[in-house]
Parts: sequence; structure tokens; C-alpha cells
Amino acid sequence: MTDLSLYRNIGIFAHVDAGKTTTTERILKLTGKIHKTGEVHDGAATTDFMEQEQERGITIQSAATTCYWDDHRFNIIDTPGHVDFTIEVYRSLKVLDGGVGVFCGSGGVEPQSETNWRYANESKVARIIFVNKMDRIGADFLRVVAQVEKVLAARPLVMVLPIGTEDEFVGMVDLLTRKAYVWDDSGEPENFDIVDVPADMVDLVEEYRVKLIETAVEQDDDIMMAYMEEQEPSIEDLKKCIRKGTIALDFFPTYCGSAFKNKGVQLILDAVVDYLPSPTEVPPQPLTDEEGVETGEFATVSIEEPFKALAFKIMDDRFGALTFIRIYSGTLNKGDTILNSYTGKTERIGRMVEMHADDRDELDSAQAGDIIAIVGMKNVQTGHTLCDPKHPVTLEPMIFPDPVISIAVSPKDKGGSQKMGVAIGKMIAEDPSFRVETDEDSGETILKGMGELHLDIKVDILKRTYGVELEVGQPQVAYRETITKEIEDSYTHKKQSGGSGQFGKIDYRIKPGEAGTGYVFSSSVTGGNVPKEFFPAIEKGFRIMMEEGPLAGFPVLDVEIELCDGGYHAVDSSAIAFELAAKGAYRQSMTKAGPQLIEPIMKVDVYTPDDHVGDVIGDLNRRRGMIKDQEKGVTGVRVKADVPLAEMFGYIGSLRTMTSGRGQFSMEFSHYMPCPKNISEKVIEETRERKEAAK
Repeated sequence: MTDLSLYRNIGIFAHVDAGKTTTTERILKLTGKIHKTGEVHDGAATTDFMEQEQERGITIQSAATTCYWDDHRFNIIDTPGHVDFTIEVYRSLKVLDGGVGVFCGSGGVEPQSETNWRYANESKVARIIFVNKMDRIGADFLRVVAQVEKVLAARPLVMVLPIGTEDEFVGMVDLLTRKAYVWDDSGEPENFDIVDVPADMVDLVEEYRVKLIETAVEQDDDIMMAYMEEQEPSIEDLKKCIRKGTIALDFFPTYCGSAFKNKGVQLILDAVVDYLPSPTEVPPQPLTDEEGVETGEFATVSIEEPFKALAFKIMDDRFGALTFIRIYSGTLNKGDTILNSYTGKTERIGRMVEMHADDRDELDSAQAGDIIAIVGMKNVQTGHTLCDPKHPVTLEPMIFPDPVISIAVSPKDKGGSQKMGVAIGKMIAEDPSFRVETDEDSGETILKGMGELHLDIKVDILKRTYGVELEVGQPQVAYRETITKEIEDSYTHKKQSGGSGQFGKIDYRIKPGEAGTGYVFSSSVTGGNVPKEFFPAIEKGFRIMMEEGPLAGFPVLDVEIELCDGGYHAVDSSAIAFELAAKGAYRQSMTKAGPQLIEPIMKVDVYTPDDHVGDVIGDLNRRRGMIKDQEKGVTGVRVKADVPLAEMFGYIGSLRTMTSGRGQFSMEFSHYMPCPKNISEKVIEETRERKEAAK
């Protein structure tokens, strides 16, 4: 059995274009996993193996790989940076013990960095920071460190200082050892010399070294007392303190370098070994009951415990369905039978593989701490717990956001329909943020996703990977409905047609709920006018009806319904009678409660060069945007705004035109807001026309 203290399960995450995939490539080259480095811009990166990734130069799905450094086993996941694929980051962080947050030396803390950092905080993942692209124009290490403090409210612990900047960047000074690492111009990662600190940096190095020691010794009272009595701690003691603080998330060791020019990646690998936790040093995963409520027990990471694992990713490739799992405890052998605690079904393990992007090595066994893939599992979905059939448990599940955008698609020929059905089934299993439904009125297939790029890639995969030619409709916004008035009403459902009848009377109050609460049902019935056993049926009747609002048939959000009183009949009342009473009550009352259309508002973050700021802000205002903040950087300005999704279609084209191709933006769903009257009327009219045409 492998010693778990030698394991490091890490993810590499950052904003688009900060250099995650390039950093991963350099790590694989340095650890001897690959012999030729592939470049992202050539479409040859090892972990970007989808055609769509190679063409666009972005990472779309997280890729897993395993390598070794200094006798330590690294399971590495390279995650996407684009906001439409943050689901991949979220589910990867869920199963990792540590992470490397990559920031661009000139771009600094960019929008997606914030989202990923927030996910990592929620998952309590220890991190080290790598400020990459120090050879770029405008790169400034200490400015990025200040941004990490201000924007992310994090505490970076500066471990190195750069020697030179931009095209004069040659290496860095390690503050712990007071040694300078200087690379030559060959571009080979191993061609560096360890020399003394440059004379012009001695004072700065001492200043930052004192800050480093003062922060580190806070982790150990004895070492701190000795330090206050002017005994400098040994490097071993300092490393121990830094490791403790990093794992406790008190601070984040911060490095710099240039992955593309092969400068500084060794120090990152050493830092992963020195400061990031092994699987046994991380707070154990909570166990939950079937409803997802924590039981107070935990999945302790240990080889001795019964088998527990979380399926965090499903992938379909040329060899069949792959289920990626993180094993938390116990061991797994070929031929073992395991239980899926979500479905209650058992499955036999046929083939297990260790992944290297899209290549694989066959395994006979795996153990706690491993991240592996199982070939050919059935009925397993992302977030399911796999465990020992004799010791059934459920690990904390994953929660995925709802899609905000949809498009209608239909196959160009009859034969494509079945092919599309099979392909979409596989794609939903792979990506929980991608949803599909059939429009009952028109019979069209509706694809739903997190953004335009997300759906664009899905259509591309359907066409190229599965050979389904599609007609694609215009993108549609996920509008919702709500109410603005509180009303009290009464409804009686009565039916008498020979034999036993149906009777259910309810008195109720409908009122607007708090934003983000969805649908809340409560009862203040006293006495036995409506027996308690009928409450679930009434709640269900209202809940079913909330799927379709009174204005245009969009789902209803943020409504509270309170059952106040009612009446029942000893013979004719039943659960179905009260469910029908609730449905009738909804139809009767919702139109009186001031129904209102609400639309998704996106948090938009635009980067623009200085001379185009006015154009960008004017354009966002025309799109009904609310400007929230402007932040000046070295090479341009970041504008933050809340903008309705309906106004953001095709924005990238407009932004490029306005900024001569230099602007960038990202957006993510923020909240729902009421639609202006003119837009609301137009949407309702168009929706009705579409439904009429479908009939």
C-alpha cells in the first residue's frame, strides 16, 4: 500500500488565459510524464484533447493526470477558466485536497479568478498562488499580491521576489533560503543557476523575509516566543509553520514565474510537496442522510475503513463510459461489487484505469486518496456515492446551478432524431449544468445551459462527435414570473357524479416571497377543519402549478402560500380532492395577485483599454446595464455592471468592434429582477404567438 502522506490531490484553476494549461504542461514535462511539451496556442496541449479545445485554445472539461515529483504522487486536475464551464471547476474542487491558483502577472485578479476562489473557499481547499506570465508587458508581482488581498480578501504569503520584470525577467529570489534562481535564455527548465541575491535587491529581500517569518511563526507559540527573543527559526521550523497555516487557510504561499518560458515551475512543485495537504490532513467529508442533511458523521480518509468514494465526473470517450471517482477510504479491487447508495443498486467493477488526459493505464487495485476512472459503469451520475454494500453511506452531494439560457434544436433529417436522443443522453450524464427538455406545444428539443459559449460547444459536439446535423433556433432567455400583491381567497372543489364524490375546501393567503426563496408553503390551520394528512396534497397541488405562470407560462418564483382554514367531508374528502382544490385555487387567484415577468440579470465584468472606456460604458447603458464599479489597471480598465441577459446576446462581437479586438468580458448569473413593462409585454406576446404557431 502507498503511504498516504506522499499523495497530493491538486487542481490548477484560474481565469481564462492566465496560463493554467501551460503550467500543467510544464509540470508534466518536469516530472517526466511527457517528453515533448505541447502548447495551447498550437492546439497540442496534453490536457486539452477535445477538438473544440484545440481549435479555441481554451479548456472546456477538466482533465485528470497523475505524475511523480520527489517520491510524491500528484493527482492533478486541469480545470477550465471560462465562466460557462465553472461547473467543471466546482466539481473538481469538491474532490481535491489542495489547489494552485494561477494569476496573470499583468491581468492580475480577473473576474473568473474571483468565482473560482469563492468555490475553493466554499470547498475549504488549501491553495498556493502562482503569479504567471511575469515576462509579459505590464507584469507586476507586488501589484497582483495587493489585488489578491483587496479583491479576494485573502492573505497572500510572499515566498519569492522576481528578478527583473517584463522581457528582463530572469528568475526569482527564494526568501526562505536567501538564494536566487536564475535561468538562461535556452528556455529549458533545468538550465538555471542558484546564486546569491542581486546586490540591488538585498534590502527588499530582507524586508519581505521579515514579513514572511512574522506571519509564519504565528502558527506556533513556542517558535514565536523564541523569535521574539531574537532566535531566528530554522528553515525546517518555518516550513512546518507555513504548512500548518496553509492547510488551515490562514494564508496562501505566493510564488511567481513564467510557465511558458519554463521559469519557476520547480519551486511550485516543491511548494505543493512542502505546503499542500496530503489526503489525511484535510477535514474529512461529511456524511448525509438520503435527503442530503448532514448526519454528524464523516468519511475519515483511511485504507482500513470500509470503501467510500464520490463519482465527480462522467465522460464518454472512444473506449466507452468513464466514471471518475475520488476514493475517500478503503480499497477497491478489480472484480469487487460496490453499492451506489443513491440508486440502491450494486455493480461489479470490471476495469479500472489511471488517467493521463485521454490516455490510460490499467489498474488492478486502488486505495484511499486515489483519483481513478472506472470503465463501463451503469446508472451512475455526478455526485453519487459509491460504497461497500455492507456499510452503506452517502457523502455530501454536489449542488448545480440552474441554466439561464436555452435554444431550440431539431435534426435536419428523420434518421438524426434517434441519434440525437442517444447523444444528448450521454452529454447530460457528462455535464449536470446542461439540461434538455421537449417543448410539449411545439415538440422541439430545448437545450439549456450556462451561457452562449456553453450551448455553442454542445451543438458543435453533437455535430462533430456524434454526426447529428441540426437546425438551431435563436437563443431564448430563461424568464420567470412572480407576484406583487398579497391576496386572501377561498376555493371549494366539489364533484358529485354517482358513487363517492370529491370535496375539498381551502382558505388561503398568497403573497410575494423573499427574493431567491422559490415557493414556500405553510399552514396556520387550527382545529381540524382541514386534517393534517391532506396538507402534503395541497402543497403538491400548488407546487405542480408553479411550473407554469399566469402571464406567459414561465415557472413562478418567490411566492409564499399559507393555508389558513378550509373544510372537509368525512366521506368525500381525499388527498386527490384537496390536490385538485389547490390547482383550482392557483388558477383562480394568481391572476389577481399582480403577476409580473422577471428576467435574469448577469454580473458582467468587462476589460477595456483606457481609450475605449466611454464607448464600453455607453454601450452597457444602452443594454439597460447598471454600472457598479470601475477599476483602473496598468493596461486598461475593468468595468463591472449588472446587465439583463436578454441584452447580452452577441456582445463579444460588439465589444471587439468597439475596442479594436482588445476587449474581453465574462459574465455569470446574479439574480432575477422585474422586467420593464414594454419588454414584458413584448415577451408575453412573442411567447403566446410561438405557442399558437406550435398548435
